[in-house]
Amino acid sequence: MTAYFVDSSALVKRYVPETGSAWIRTLSDQTGNSLFIARITWVEVRGALARREREGSLTNADRTLIIQRFRSDLNNQYQVIELDANLAETAGQLVGQYPLRAYDAVQLASVLRIQPAFALEQSTSLIFLTSDDRLSTIAQALGLLTDNPNHHP
Repeated sequence: MTAYFVDSSALVKRYVPETGSAWIRTLSDQTGNSLFIARITWVEVRGALARREREGSLTNADRTLIIQRFRSDLNNQYQVIELDANLAETAGQLVGQYPLRAYDAVQLASVLRIQPAFALEQSTSLIFLTSDDRLSTIAQALGLLTDNPNHHP
């Protein structure tokens, strides 16, 4: 079994066709994989969809259907890491140490929160999925396993 922490840049590929979408869909649909996301992923994915609608690559009807599907997956498939004071503190420390955008720091703090549980579990790996090369590099420097859907066309 594999556990994946999926940041917004990777997760949006499950709902909108682009490089890496088929890979993310396959990984998401495999029985036995655990998928973790940060609570803020709801906001970030909704923002990405709204931007695509404004730019004309998604219709309003398509965006509405994708949001419904995402909400269903959020309620039934993803394990959500909630933002609390401790996580916000960790994210704040990360933006002071690394060149991160605020929401990227929250994503990274979220995966760092659950990583120790998987470090002890020999039978399950935790992999941080992001399409952001800078975020991936920082995550690797912090000892996380990473993968980028853009490398799986």
